[in-house]
Parts: sequence; structure tokens; C-alpha cells
Amino acid sequence: KGCCFANVEVKVELTLLGKEKEADLKSANGKASPFSDCRPNGALEHCSDEDSAAAAPLRLYKPRDYLEASVCHVKDLENGQMREVDLGSGRALLIKEHGEFSAIGHKCPHYGAPLVKGILSKGHVRCPWHGACFNIVTGDIEDFPGLDSLPTFQVTFLVRFDLQSQKRSKAMARCSAVNSSSGFSQVLIVGSGPAGLVCAETLRQEGFTDRIVMCTMDKHPPYDRPKLSKVCTEIQMTMRMMNYKGQDVRNVFHLRTPEDANSVARLANNKNAVIVGTSFVGMEVAAALTDKAHSVSIIGIEAIPFRKALGEKVGKAIMKLKEVVLKSGKVLRADVCVIGTGSGPATGFLKQSGVYMDSKGFVPVNKTMQTNVDGVFAGGDIVTFPFPGRSNKKVNIPHWQMAHVHGRAAALGMMGRPTEIKTVPYFWSAMFGKSLRYAGYGDGFDDVIIQGDVDELKFVAFYTRGEEVVAVASMNYDPIVSRVAEVLGSGKTIRKRDVE
Repeated sequence: KGCCFANVEVKVELTLLGKEKEADLKSANGKASPFSDCRPNGALEHCSDEDSAAAAPLRLYKPRDYLEASVCHVKDLENGQMREVDLGSGRALLIKEHGEFSAIGHKCPHYGAPLVKGILSKGHVRCPWHGACFNIVTGDIEDFPGLDSLPTFQVTFLVRFDLQSQKRSKAMARCSAVNSSSGFSQVLIVGSGPAGLVCAETLRQEGFTDRIVMCTMDKHPPYDRPKLSKVCTEIQMTMRMMNYKGQDVRNVFHLRTPEDANSVARLANNKNAVIVGTSFVGMEVAAALTDKAHSVSIIGIEAIPFRKALGEKVGKAIMKLKEVVLKSGKVLRADVCVIGTGSGPATGFLKQSGVYMDSKGFVPVNKTMQTNVDGVFAGGDIVTFPFPGRSNKKVNIPHWQMAHVHGRAAALGMMGRPTEIKTVPYFWSAMFGKSLRYAGYGDGFDDVIIQGDVDELKFVAFYTRGEEVVAVASMNYDPIVSRVAEVLGSGKTIRKRDVE
């Protein structure tokens, strides 16, 4: 970082930090800020590269692939403002906070969201799409989803940056105990979902060098399941099974594996597809097949999809996107049938293990993700955990993002560095070219306050319990969900009267 004075031309040199230096940098792990400190970028007018008062020609550096350019003057970037720096062949995100400049990769490494449209707040930027947070100094990922951190660049008076990557992996320790017979030498991870994967990566990032063994029934290494379910090339989680005639028919799928989903996409091409269930997964698959199949019919027991999670008005608006067949007794021709009726915890293997399970098969854990058995941790869709947003009531939140958080908390607990979960649940769904974003925990909401136009699918819905806002959902209203997540993450309460 360099010190600049008013009316002095700013040239920012963005130099990718070396891996050795990255290993020494520690994430700030800061809390989200109060609402007044949460700023969506764009509150101030942005200066473009063409508007820079003293733009210099681009110069290519050899032998490394660097570019140098004039960016702006100090006065062009005010505190709390972010700006994408476009050098023609690549971009970076330039940030000014508390008089200090910093620069990081401009795209979220999760799905590539433009971070310039996100929320800048007390040392981190939150993705406008799915809520991941990154430290603006170290680039470290501080809240999930995703695995990768952002590249960081040294800021001086010139702009120079590596054009090759907009993400980086944190340094990890190597396993040095493959043939060791020492005491604490192994960690066994059962399952290859996000909780297991992040647990393994966190252990290595924190210096664990003994053996890590991962057991899974999946044929594939860990993969990004939500993305693939939304484009019907893969589906997430162990599905709840149904009893019905024809269970052995080859064109009926429960979508438990990538192979199942690929078969659905292939068999549905120009054919009649029937989706059983109006869950998020069922509706996402229906949406993904719309352009492939001759016809797509959805069968559900609810008159309005997502009513319990999103409320009647939002559910009706989404239902308009698709014709739903609900009447009993009607026979639907199906060349391919997909069962998407929800999911349950796959914990049968834990019976008689000593690990306590509740009546529904969920595994209760404490604040550090430890079960009732010493040294045994659990995370992801199978657990109920103390949720600070509900006075530490144990809840089950089967979100992809939360499973990442569980994995990290479990790993730190194993290493004797317990940390409590303070993240805000964040969920998203993509249907028919529209994205729905959701943050908070709205179970048991008793009222919905809607701003915008639900019929046009451009709205924000605030879910309340009593006088308190407990969750928010939006479509085409970015970055409001990320902004509310910042407020809830700070521990501050949003009152119903504030929204009204």
C-alpha cells in the first residue's frame, strides 16, 4: 500500500503475493458490520478508465505477463467505494476503505459473480449472488460457499497484476505421516460432500500433516453439486425414497448420482418428462428440462410450491413460470420420470455406534460440531446444531453454504481451536433463467412484507416472526440479500417497522 495526496495521480501496482507470503497471512475473520456500515457499491459515482484525468498508455512487462496503467486520482475513489480496473486484457477490484487502498480479484471464485456489485463492510466484501465473504487485505475466504480465496495484489503507485487467475488456493501442509505409527496420526472423514471436503482442506491449511482418510460411496471426487442439479447434469444429496409400482423401471430416477442426472437429460430429449415433487430440486430439474423435453409435467401434493419456505405470494409468482399438474387420477405419459420429493438424513450406518441420533435420524452436535462421543464430529445435512439466530436452539439447515461452515468448524475443533458458528444461512435457486436468493432462517415466520413487483419477479420479501425480520428473499434485486446478511451477521436486529 502507498500513501497518496489529493490531486496526485494514482497508479496502483498490483503484484500477486508469493505463496510463501500467503502462508503467513491470517484471515481477519471479522464480524459483519452494522447496517449503516454496509455499503452496496455504486452509492457514489464511478469513474471509468476513460474518465481518468491522466490516463497513461498500457505497457506490457516482460518476461512476466503484467500490465501497468493509470487508474484514477485519489479524489475519484472515496472511502467505502470499490471499482473494477479494466486494463483491456484483465481486471482487478480496487478498494478504498478508511483511506487505505487494497486490490483483489474482481470475480467471486465460486460462480464468477462481479464483486464490484457486492457489499463492502469493515474489511471484507460479500458476494452479491451467494453471500461468500473475502478479506480485502488477505483475499482469504471468510464465509462460504466456495473453496478458493481471491488473489491479492500489492498496491503502490502503479497498476500491475497477473492476468492469469481470479482465484487462488490457500497454502496447505503436506502429509508427512503416510507410513507413520505415531499416536494421533489419522482423521477419518465419512462422506465426500462439502462438509467433509472443507474439513479436510481446513486441516491441511491449518498445518495438520498426519493422515486424512475420506470414505465415500460416490464414484467421483468431491464436486459442486448445486450447480449441476440446476442444469440437470447432477443432483444433490441422498434422496427420500418412495414406494410405488414400477420402482425397477429403468426410466424412473431418484437423482442420487451424476449418472442418474445425465441419463435423465439424455432420455428426456424431445420426450415427455414427469417430475414428482415440488421441492426446490424437483422444480430446478423441471426448469432445466424445459428446453430439452417435448413436455414437462410436475406433480405435487401442495397447491402452491415453496409456500412453507417462501410464502404464498412468492410461491404463486414462481408457479406461473410453469404449468403444474396436481389433480389426482390423471394419467400422464412419461418417457422419463424424476422423483424429487425431498430428502432425509442418511444416518442408518450410525445405529449401535454410540453416536446419539434423534427420532428423525438427525445427529445433534454442540457449538463446535462435536457429537456426544468424544473425538467424533459431524456436519452438513445430517446434523442439528445450535443456531445463534434462534437463541442457540438446535436446528437443521440443509444448505450447501452451511455445510462448508460446519466442515471448517469441525476441523478447528479437532485441532483444539474451537470456534463457534456465527454465519448467516444463505441459499439460492435457479429456475427458468431466474435466480432466487435467500438469507437468514425463516422457519415459523408469521408475516411477509414485500417490496417491488412479485408478478414481474422483481421483488424483495422480508420474513418476520413477531416484530423481528428473520429472513429475506429476492429476485432481480441484488445486492439486497447480501446486505441484509451483513446486518444479521453483525448481531443487529431488523425490526418490522424498519422495513415497513
